[in-house]
Amino acid sequence: MAFNFFSKRDKDPETPTEPRSFFDRMKQAVTRTRETLADSIGSVIALTREIDEANLDDLEAVLLASDIGSLTTGEIIANLRDRALRQGINDGAELKQLLKAEILRILNSVQKPIQHPASPPEVIMMVGVNGTGKTTTSGKLAALYRSEGRSVLLCAADTFRAAAIEQLEVWADRSGVQIIKTRQGGDPSAALFDALTAAKARQTGVCIVDTAGRLHTKSDLMQELDKMRRTAERLVPNAPHQTLLVMDATTGQNGMQQARLFTEAARVTGIVLTKLDGTAKGGIVVAIARELGLPVLYAGVGEKMEDILPFDPASFVDSLLD
Repeated sequence: MAFNFFSKRDKDPETPTEPRSFFDRMKQAVTRTRETLADSIGSVIALTREIDEANLDDLEAVLLASDIGSLTTGEIIANLRDRALRQGINDGAELKQLLKAEILRILNSVQKPIQHPASPPEVIMMVGVNGTGKTTTSGKLAALYRSEGRSVLLCAADTFRAAAIEQLEVWADRSGVQIIKTRQGGDPSAALFDALTAAKARQTGVCIVDTAGRLHTKSDLMQELDKMRRTAERLVPNAPHQTLLVMDATTGQNGMQQARLFTEAARVTGIVLTKLDGTAKGGIVVAIARELGLPVLYAGVGEKMEDILPFDPASFVDSLLD
């Protein structure tokens, strides 16, 4: 008997005229990953009703192909195998539910409430290598926070990449927020000092700091980020309150080593995963939680200003496997 875990497909991939729910937007964002898993897992269980060792071996290969990673995949399969030995797994439907529970367990294990400061500004540093969408994400977050009724100030502290300041100015204009900048090639910490001084004077709710992904000098990037962190801490108690690492989902496991370096040196508190809609390897979300011990807080799902979603583990798992 054949089992199709993913028989529910989007009838129309085009954007509907009515506002879409969070679940619908997430489901569309992971379409490529979901369809890849649908075909692969469907073939794993198509020829048998009873789940056996061969099925689990095939499932392991499927999960690896979705970029969940060898460490995380091994843990999931070991737990499923243990369940099969102790209690048995009756059919594909039960395997699907157990797989969902395992993935959700991993994602939930790193979730924790965000500690917002008692008084403004809340300082959020955006870090990551060039090309991941860091500046664009800074602008999208500014628009998202503003839509929630919070006042926002953008700090253009990526003074090394050509046109980075101009790009952030465009996003500031689009999202209707103010920006503090300096000249290209200037001191990022000086730009941060000016921005935080202004945010404090204006009682701005959130200051989002767009940092460099690499430097054109001999100074070390991580040292520069640490200098900025110390500058923030001197001006605002416990700042930065969040340090968000922007990762490109399309790079999959190839981006994990860079992520580890930033996580260790920049005191990262959460992940923004961009271009989730452009990859069939959305399983990287699970690998990030298990291997980096960090939650994905936001997902970039398109090019428009509103195409950033607060990440919800349960909705992600349902979108991926229903």
